[in-house]
Amino acid sequence: MTLRTSVEITPTGAALGAELRGVDLRTLDRSQFDAVHRAWLAHGVLLFRDQFLADAALVAFSRWFGDLDQAPIQESGRRCVDGYPEIYVVSNVVENGVAIGSLGAGEAVWHTDMSYLPDPPKASVLMAREVPATGGDTSFCTMYGAWDALPAALRARVERLRVKHDGTYNSGGFVRAGVTPSDDPRTAPGTLHPLVCVHPETGRRHLYLGRRRNAWLEGLPLAESDALLDEIWAIATADSLSWRHHWRVGDVVMWDNRCVMHRRDAFDPATRRVMHRTQIKGETRPSPT
Repeated sequence: MTLRTSVEITPTGAALGAELRGVDLRTLDRSQFDAVHRAWLAHGVLLFRDQFLADAALVAFSRWFGDLDQAPIQESGRRCVDGYPEIYVVSNVVENGVAIGSLGAGEAVWHTDMSYLPDPPKASVLMAREVPATGGDTSFCTMYGAWDALPAALRARVERLRVKHDGTYNSGGFVRAGVTPSDDPRTAPGTLHPLVCVHPETGRRHLYLGRRRNAWLEGLPLAESDALLDEIWAIATADSLSWRHHWRVGDVVMWDNRCVMHRRDAFDPATRRVMHRTQIKGETRPSPT
């Protein structure tokens, strides 16, 4: 459909996601932002092709949605792009023996960004600067759909539980800077969040899972927690609830970090992949049902 603002919205045809055309993110006006914001809430993930944003423009676009978090410390100890503390570099590139970014070239498992914090970011914006010809695709899955897909008996069992979101490992399996490794989720660093939340802007129920490794359902024995989480994750990450994006240079993708999880395919480490990411602060921590 085409809105009066000239923003053209084309759903992916999958369970979530839409491509937006007719908008230059460098010159966004209020009416266009309102259309983008509505589309973001409706589709969870938005794709903008051929944007080629400089770092300043990436930050400026992201700030339409709210204040920005500072980039987290990477495994290498480097934090951000020089002059832009809000920009986190996701890359396998090594220069002068030092990684310029984070996560390498391996798989990044299903996760929600920074959910191990008490107040996670509400959104992430990722800009593609260099991409390999094959591999490195990013998949997204809807946590609205995950909640809807749970059998009634399972919903009743989990809707008041809290889940521990682990802060030991990032999505690439690397130990976070300054953290002592631990594989006991009951004592590992992290934050307890409601497993089932209500989205503060749409009012819809959704799951809030974070990541599977080192997760724990509060109050349950580990074996029981693991069995229940495995059952939930198998439903939540089904292909029918996901959309897979193959990157092109100049792509900007933003997602609602509250109700969308994502993962990345591995790619050839001899190729280059350089992505710049911002994150919009969450106004409130996830709200239980």
